[in-house]
Amino acid sequence: MTETADRALSIASLLSKSLGDLSFASPVEYVYNPLEYAWDVHAAYLQRYAAGRKRVLFLGMNPGPWGMSQTGIPFGDVSSVRDWLGLERSVAKPAVEHPKRPVSGFRCPRGEVSGRRLWGLFAERFVSPERFFNDSLVLNYCPLLFLEESGRNRTPDKLPAVERQPLTERCDAALLEYLALFRPSYTVGVGAYAERCLSRIVPRSEVDATVVRVLHPSPASPRANRGWAEEATSTLLRAGVWSA
Repeated sequence: MTETADRALSIASLLSKSLGDLSFASPVEYVYNPLEYAWDVHAAYLQRYAAGRKRVLFLGMNPGPWGMSQTGIPFGDVSSVRDWLGLERSVAKPAVEHPKRPVSGFRCPRGEVSGRRLWGLFAERFVSPERFFNDSLVLNYCPLLFLEESGRNRTPDKLPAVERQPLTERCDAALLEYLALFRPSYTVGVGAYAERCLSRIVPRSEVDATVVRVLHPSPASPRANRGWAEEATSTLLRAGVWSA
C-alpha cells in the first residue's frame, strides 16, 4: 500500500468516526454509514486504487440504497464492483435497518442504475480499471444514507440547517484533505449537488483545479435516460478532462 492510499484510508476512517455523534430528526428515521459496516470493501478500494496523484477526481453526493449502501463503494452497483473493479468482501449490516432497504452486500439482488451507467462508461472508455485509476478516482462527498419511514431517500441538501451544518463542516474538512492529498487538475461533480460542494471547497483548497459538472446518471432524470453516457462523454471532452 502506498503512502497516498494509506492517508486516504485515514481520511475516510476519521470522517466516518466524526459523523458518529450527529443526530437527525424526523422525517429521517434511519441512517446508514457504509464506511462502518462495509469498511472492508471501502478499504480494499482505496488500498488498490487510491495510489498516487489523481489528475481527475469524480465526486458523488452520498450513498444510494442499492449502491454504496450495499458495497461500500461510491456508485457501487454490485455487478460493477465485483466484475469490473474486482472487489468483493463480506459486508455487515447497519445497526438499525429499514425493512424495505435491507443490506445484503454482494448478495443484493438489485442493481443500481446510476452505478451501472457511471462505471459502465469508464469500463467502455478505459477497458481496465487500472487504466482508469491511473489518474482518476471516484469518491462521495457524504458517506451517510438518510431514509424516511417510507424508505424514501432524504438527500443531504434536504436536511434542516441545524442538522446540515455540522454534517457539512465534517464533509467539507474531509474533502479539503482529499484535494490536498490527490492534487487533481480537474474535479468533476456528478450532479448539481456535488458540483456545488466542489465549487465551494476547491477555492479554499491548496489546489488549482477546474470544477466540471456532469449530468447525474440517475434513472429519475429524463435526460439521463436519453443517453447519459454520450452526454457525459461530450461534457468531459469539451471541458478537457478527456481527450478525443
